[in-house]
Amino acid sequence: MTSDKQPNQTMKVRCCIVGGGPAGMMLGYLLGRAGLDVVVLEKHADFFRDFRGDTVHPSTLQVMDELGLIDGFLKLPHQRLQKMDGLFGGTPVRIADLSRLHTKYPFIAFMPQWDFLNFLRVAGRRFASLKVMMSTEAVDLIRRGETVAGVRAKTPDGIIDIEADLTIACDGRHSTVRERAGLEVEEIGAPMDVLWFRAGRRPDETENVFARVEPGKMMITFDRGDYWQCAYVIAKGQHEAVKARGLQALLDDVTRMAPILRSGITDVKSFDDIKLLTVAINRLGRWTQPGLLCIGDAAHAMSPVGGVGVNLAVQDAVATANLLADKLQRGCPSENEFDAVRRRREFPVKMTQAMQVIVQNNIISGALQGGDRPLKVPLVVRLVTALPWLQGIPARLLALGVRPEHVHSKAAPGY
Repeated sequence: MTSDKQPNQTMKVRCCIVGGGPAGMMLGYLLGRAGLDVVVLEKHADFFRDFRGDTVHPSTLQVMDELGLIDGFLKLPHQRLQKMDGLFGGTPVRIADLSRLHTKYPFIAFMPQWDFLNFLRVAGRRFASLKVMMSTEAVDLIRRGETVAGVRAKTPDGIIDIEADLTIACDGRHSTVRERAGLEVEEIGAPMDVLWFRAGRRPDETENVFARVEPGKMMITFDRGDYWQCAYVIAKGQHEAVKARGLQALLDDVTRMAPILRSGITDVKSFDDIKLLTVAINRLGRWTQPGLLCIGDAAHAMSPVGGVGVNLAVQDAVATANLLADKLQRGCPSENEFDAVRRRREFPVKMTQAMQVIVQNNIISGALQGGDRPLKVPLVVRLVTALPWLQGIPARLLALGVRPEHVHSKAAPGY
């Protein structure tokens, strides 16, 4: 342990989950539902962030249905997307059509992630064994020999030691727990970063174009009801160069690509209104140590391609509860037993990242290089656009992912 501050208090739980993102809150809900003594630590006072993924895919909607939460969940404000259309060098293309899926919820729900997380937090209050501690930041690991035995955390009231049979890191791509454990990350790389901003939307403004690709430029727009959420893709490491050109030059590029944003772009008054998302793809080779498991972005950071990060994290949480909830009733499983989570989830993660790399290297990277020659629509995109029956294939990969998980962990009596 590297922290020399002594704790003001201690507590003991069966499982300590570090991080209140999609993986952490879903896993906390599932383990609380199973009657396990579990605490979720979230370092912020609320769930509101400048950038958090907000695409809830059919795989996650199915999980919410299996938990009996879907009706309340879909009453939260959201927008639905079934057909993903784009302009590639001015040529209309269709990327995917989710209406062709034979699934109960054939659409992507766009919902602010803080609403999703707050919903899980409120729903989990009926489980007496689940505790969510906000404004509580894990700063170090507690060890007994080679075994992780919990975390030391900083709270508004001082330092607390939380002893746990199993500690699960869900604290994102910059995981403190992972760093303290010394687990090595394999960087796969990405050729781009993303500028994330919103532009106002008038009630009479409608457009179905999801993606726009031009020589040297790429942008995604989401209709969020009263505003457009925009992701302007730039080459890796070019943020300062974009700023050096000036705000107006950037906004001129944006409105040339998407004229519908012309009236609402006045909401972007300075670079303070534009957030930089540094894109990374990486994963751990080893997700575990004795007493410790990493899942979600702490185990594998995803590219924003496909908007699958939230849903991969939820799938990890479901698999973790399926594999470990019963075993945790009897104490801490062995490292080999909870490494079953990696064995279950590693293949879907690697396949998804491989598909993201293909899109990055064959579409995004080529588009961002620019040049005077007109962009050619990639053959696979031309085929999907020309043959509607093919549109179900990318739709299935986006919507359900590789080997989707279903809830098999049992609820405790009375839940």
